[in-house]
Amino acid sequence: MGYDYDSMRTKSILFSLAVAISGRAALAGGKPMNIQNPCFVISVEGKAESLWTLSGTGKSGVLAIPAPVFEIDGKKVSTALSSVRELDKVKTLVNGARECVFEGPLAADPEISLRLEFRTADESPVVRFRYILTSNKPRKLTRTGGKDDIEYLSLSFRDCPRVTDVRMAEFLDLSHSYVLSERKITDGDFASGLTAYGPILAGWGNGHGLVVAFEHGCTIPDAFIRFKLGKDRMAVLEAVKGNYWDGFQVGPGHEYATPWLHLALVEGGEKELSSAYRRFILRYQSENTETRKPYIFYNTWNYQERNQAWNGKKYLDSMNQERMLAEIDVAARMGIEVFVLDTGWYEKTGDWRVSRSRFPDGLAAVRAKLKQHGMKLGLWFNPTVAAVSSKMRKDHEDCLMSWDGKPGDPHQVWETEESQGLCLVSRYADDFADELIRLHKELGVSYFKWDAVGQYGCNAPGHFHGDASASPSERADSYAFQLPKYMGRVVDRLVRACPDAIVDFDITEKGRAVGLGFLASGKLFIINNGPYNFNYDFPDDVKPMFINLFVKPGPARGWICRQALSMDKWIPSVLFLTHYLPDDPATSRTINLASLILGQNGIWGDLVGMSKEGVDHFGRVLGKYRQVRDDITSASPVRSGAIGGCPEIHEKINPDTGRGAVVIFATERGTYEYVTGNKVVDDEWHEGDVTIVRDVQGRARITARFGSSGAIIVMFGAGKD
Repeated sequence: MGYDYDSMRTKSILFSLAVAISGRAALAGGKPMNIQNPCFVISVEGKAESLWTLSGTGKSGVLAIPAPVFEIDGKKVSTALSSVRELDKVKTLVNGARECVFEGPLAADPEISLRLEFRTADESPVVRFRYILTSNKPRKLTRTGGKDDIEYLSLSFRDCPRVTDVRMAEFLDLSHSYVLSERKITDGDFASGLTAYGPILAGWGNGHGLVVAFEHGCTIPDAFIRFKLGKDRMAVLEAVKGNYWDGFQVGPGHEYATPWLHLALVEGGEKELSSAYRRFILRYQSENTETRKPYIFYNTWNYQERNQAWNGKKYLDSMNQERMLAEIDVAARMGIEVFVLDTGWYEKTGDWRVSRSRFPDGLAAVRAKLKQHGMKLGLWFNPTVAAVSSKMRKDHEDCLMSWDGKPGDPHQVWETEESQGLCLVSRYADDFADELIRLHKELGVSYFKWDAVGQYGCNAPGHFHGDASASPSERADSYAFQLPKYMGRVVDRLVRACPDAIVDFDITEKGRAVGLGFLASGKLFIINNGPYNFNYDFPDDVKPMFINLFVKPGPARGWICRQALSMDKWIPSVLFLTHYLPDDPATSRTINLASLILGQNGIWGDLVGMSKEGVDHFGRVLGKYRQVRDDITSASPVRSGAIGGCPEIHEKINPDTGRGAVVIFATERGTYEYVTGNKVVDDEWHEGDVTIVRDVQGRARITARFGSSGAIIVMFGAGKD
């Protein structure tokens, strides 16, 4: 079959709403198969230029989604279908979304079939979908040009005057953290064929908005998938590297599944578009719903680090039963709900058994005290290592991470036995998941913190990222591409067995698989202490003894950590854990509490060394926060002023309930005023010198008076003292 690829791309345009679905050509002489909800209609047509269509409401328009294009056995093949059928019954998922599956043979090669999986929810305009390529006879995905050759999706933004590349994997050295970066795409960018990294591409104007996104992860500019811009304001979502290797088999027992993709049409502009997408990520992207709940977390690492840097001790000296029991008592009074033992609770990596030298009763006393206070247990893990003498290492000799035929040298892991790397993109992944399931059942662990998982590390043949026929570079890229998928596989296996489990992936360093992919299964630990001294080019003779710079009480750490709140516009802040300090003085505590309740929800520090006033302060404020935290989590953010500016004001009010919070930071004494953008309920609670009146629309006019720098918290719906 001859295939005019350029013609297909130019025909993939944003149709006007006037094009009626009923007027479209039917597939194979029949009617298109539809999915309908209050936000849209999906019609599966099967054609090259419109494999399916998405019809929104009102002014949102109609999109024709062209069939993806694969290079199969050396030729570009459109996955247009000759016929289509619906598979199985509609399935309702744990999160309330519904799954519909369609399948049909390719018009170009009837031995090959394409499966279309759609996940939708009645109140969301966002469609989550993917394609699965199967074949009755052996076929191969090829790379005749020496690079990946898949066109997953193409759309025109010609009816969207404003287009933005929404990046979440851009590492900002200034704060030593990934931050949201919104970059305007110009007509010149389209005309010049530049790249948009995403994972979100958004456009709006003329009364409607359009968003398209993909689930994967990387650190920009190391793209595995990207949007290639072109004429007619086209954006083509294309494979870059690692998506497959030359000769990847598609046939009986072998299929190719694309990453999950997102698409939405929304009536309105940027605000309506970002709010609708944010709500989708919060409610409907993941079936692992515990990840979206705003628990309050504590982690032991900060004191372990302080003890080493300031007190001349070892990192693991404070990781013992006596210290942990004392910390739990304080944490309970503060209102902490998830207590996380960081590195050192285990005897050796890989087997993940409790260290009896540090916890003689195997965490029995710790578990009992946590249960007494109604708190959850969390533990630290490095998923990619196993101690040299561990059973896990011995049983997975074939799964060792290696590079050019050489396994990595053993290395000490945080003052415990030397370990070697194991490849997560291998059979080891399921066995690691089973180890986590065992820990949940035996110890009651419900929170699992994953650390030190770099994007690259293995190019060995014989794993699941390429056999001996693939080149070492193809195997390395395939490992990096598939890593987020296999991380999600481990999490999903764990959650199926233990529905209350949460996995948090630490992305506090460069070179991590940062993107929407892992958020389909877990959440992200986005920022540790912020910059290291080398980020700021300190001269050797004045470097501080603590490699992290922002570890002391005061406002500076908040300026750094609140940078990550930029994500909250498109992706809820509850998915980006960040730890704040509880130390005296009171002004510092208030700044940290005011930052924490905006959704990052983490605390660490020296709990045992806290003053009674400090413990009571946290307990009082967090008690109020728990009354409105679901509203804060649901609310799209509104910010006035720059992070660290004066004033810096954050509004997190749920427009459906009028409940939530307003937080005001100031670096100078003075009086500052703010009027909420949303109506608020009648009752409020606050700390600080504040006057609140309501206007005729029910909005709050807040007058905040600062005698010095600090923060003021106002919570609506939390009740009065």
